[in-house]
Amino acid sequence: MKPRELILELAKNAKAAAAILAALEPKVKNRALLAMADALQDNQAELQATNQQDLEKGKAQGRSAALLDRLLLNEKRIQAMADSIRQVAALDDPVGEIYDMRTRPNGLRVGRMRVPIGVIGFIYESRPNVTSDAASLCVKSGNVVILRGGSEAINSNRKIADVIAEAGTRTGLPGGAIQLVPVTEREVVSEMLRLNEYIDLIIPRGGRALIETVVKNSTIPVIKHYDGNCYIYIDASADVTMANRIILNAKTQRPGVCNAVESLLIHQQVADKLLPVLIPALEKAGVEIRACEQVRAHFPQLKQATQEDWITEYLALILSVKTIESTEAAITFINTYGSHHTDAIITQDHNSAMAFLNQVDSACVFVNASTRFSDGGEFGMGCEVGISTDKLHARGPMGLKELTTSKFIVFGSGHTRE
Repeated sequence: MKPRELILELAKNAKAAAAILAALEPKVKNRALLAMADALQDNQAELQATNQQDLEKGKAQGRSAALLDRLLLNEKRIQAMADSIRQVAALDDPVGEIYDMRTRPNGLRVGRMRVPIGVIGFIYESRPNVTSDAASLCVKSGNVVILRGGSEAINSNRKIADVIAEAGTRTGLPGGAIQLVPVTEREVVSEMLRLNEYIDLIIPRGGRALIETVVKNSTIPVIKHYDGNCYIYIDASADVTMANRIILNAKTQRPGVCNAVESLLIHQQVADKLLPVLIPALEKAGVEIRACEQVRAHFPQLKQATQEDWITEYLALILSVKTIESTEAAITFINTYGSHHTDAIITQDHNSAMAFLNQVDSACVFVNASTRFSDGGEFGMGCEVGISTDKLHARGPMGLKELTTSKFIVFGSGHTRE
């Protein structure tokens, strides 16, 4: 089947399923979600065997250790996928929520009702667990989803999608509610981005090249998940022990994900206390440090940072480090070179913390916490379809409410307008 014929068939199936899914009662959707979670665990051995095919292919292609880690499905991660779906099932259903009701002077009652967006095209790379995360959030929020994963995880994605789609339809979801594009040809994406008659929203999640291609070519509205060039700023008042612990966690706990810290700014007044502890600890953990001249004056073994380092999402054990003269300068630097994803300040000064929260222009801004907490699951959302760096219509981790829109509802009693 040609790319256009294939994606058009999927889109038509999705459109037909959308009205049915939007009207399902919460108990039906929850029953389907719990069946999907059980199915992942029941098929764990097959999932791991299929995932091994993608891992072997990635190794043969010379993929990085970070990318291979993103691809890996082990028992713990499959359990986490199932648990995430169960957490989504336990959340309040946003569909049908009525809010902002008010009575006008003429007696009309005006408010809003939360409704599904409709059909969502989700284009993503690398991590196969995203397949189940996106599907579960879309089902709960009443949206049909067309999933298009990357070629590096095609076997894993197919198997996950088959397992959860079968479980969903067996327990009450309409056929076509969860569909995966089964081929990796790029032409399919090009055709998909022009199907605005059938698809209501495109969410791309992956590298900058993927997202820029989607934005450039889509005739459908796009919510972008741009790269995570996350910064941590160490304020003059920072607790050095706390700072050291947070930085090590944010960089080394899982370096190949979008909420790992990539760049570090250190106030000049605390640099002499922090660096002699931090640099050896990072080096011991295998981190390559790229530093400014002021830092290299004390640690000449470090690689010289370039202008490119301040805008780079490494997704690896690499960290750029720079000293800076003030909180105001740090805020300006982050707003200039960061990716507006997630940034943090380590400080004991309330004024510095509030200035950072108010002025850093990012989707998630933290005080005294690792950037690794920038995650829908950690925020109590079950999981996420991505972390939007847009300002419209959603920003930050996208969960259930972010996958809905609203319509105005009006109650009258025979009202006519004069």
